Amino acid sequence: MEIYTIRDVARKAGVAVSTVSRVLNGRPDVSEETRKKVLDVVEQFGFVQNRNARNLKNTKPGYAAIIVRGRRNAFLNDVATQMIEFAQGHKTPFLVKYIDEEDDEFDAMRQLYAEKRAGSFILLGSRLDERCEAVRAVGVPVVFATVDAERAEFDNASSVCVDDRAAMRAMMDRILDQGHTRVAVFGGNRDGDDIFARRYQGAMDSLRAHGIEYDPDEYVLSRFSLEGGYESAVRFFEKHQDVTAVMTMSDMMAMGVTRALRDMGLRVPEDVSVSGFDGTVMARYYVPSIASVRQPVEEIARKSVELLCDMLEGGEARHVKVDYSLVEGESIAQVRA
Repeated sequence: MEIYTIRDVARKAGVAVSTVSRVLNGRPDVSEETRKKVLDVVEQFGFVQNRNARNLKNTKPGYAAIIVRGRRNAFLNDVATQMIEFAQGHKTPFLVKYIDEEDDEFDAMRQLYAEKRAGSFILLGSRLDERCEAVRAVGVPVVFATVDAERAEFDNASSVCVDDRAAMRAMMDRILDQGHTRVAVFGGNRDGDDIFARRYQGAMDSLRAHGIEYDPDEYVLSRFSLEGGYESAVRFFEKHQDVTAVMTMSDMMAMGVTRALRDMGLRVPEDVSVSGFDGTVMARYYVPSIASVRQPVEEIARKSVELLCDMLEGGEARHVKVDYSLVEGESIAQVRA
């Protein structure tokens, strides 16, 4: 028997995916005519074949799940903690699911939706690639936190983030203004159109504006953890001792890089300058303190929860940009002559 998805139901009923989602979740903000049209298609084509899904149209939506992609990411953990605090005043119960940064957050979403009856999601630290079509297929309200999902054009997904491209450019400007011309960039996969790609593009914007040609070998894929930064730095500096600055895409990575440089006999910032991204408390108290881009943890958490709860009440998807700021730190200095 052919299995139909929520998108198939929407197409056959002549309505939006979000409308099908509202019908299946028992929401009141749907006309009786539209509700009947959707349910007729559901029954005619045998949509939802497993026990949990068959019951969706007759029951109220369950809890909201926050999926954190990165168990050891201090910034994401801080945001998730704030989200739970802000969610306490809302009628929808929230829970947090932690996965490794190499795991698939969309598989986790589908599993929670099918098995645990999660009726909405906040994806924290997600990637936008071909996998994110799962958001459209599931059809329930979703908020991408720290990720700009506007270009994905999901009618059931909102997002909250800083302007990653502008923020990374501003930090690279600061490094280049100290006289550095050989700057390695440590980050995630720069392909596509997610935060890693945009941060990389921001760094390249700054280099071009300063008339500096970038060596592709000086871009380093790294995990967003202390261990990831450390291991990546050891491998990189064994072959690139003439690089005078490292720009990383997370504070945890920056601290790992700093420790690796020290263990290799190099001083930060006297020999190599290092910058981070996120503006975590840990980076502020690290020695040396890490120059970073601060993302507003409380504001991201609050707005993400508000957007999700608004969508659960029938509100439209929205995309919100919050302000970043540059944090002064001891890890950047003038390049040595």
